[in-house]
Amino acid sequence: MQEALGIIETLGFATAMEAADASVKAANVQLGEWLKVGGGKVNIILRGDVAAVKAAVEAGVASASEIGEVQGHTILPRPSTKLSPKFPIDIKKTSK
Repeated sequence: MQEALGIIETLGFATAMEAADASVKAANVQLGEWLKVGGGKVNIILRGDVAAVKAAVEAGVASASEIGEVQGHTILPRPSTKLSPKFPIDIKKTSK
């Protein structure tokens, strides 16, 4: 089953950390890599079921907005499998 994709774009690393922290605390989502976009923008990637990603993005945006600027956010309930080869949106598997 394809997991939903959530992206939060912030201005600044601290704001991105605030968004990521609030997101993973608010819902059962997996946090992907953070992406330095340029111009001070940082994106965080969230994966999980649609309801969890929606709750996580909402919590992350609300929390990050209190300390900095959120440039944008989106939720893709069923992202195309054609995105993964071109964009770093998959969760990295950790080896033990």
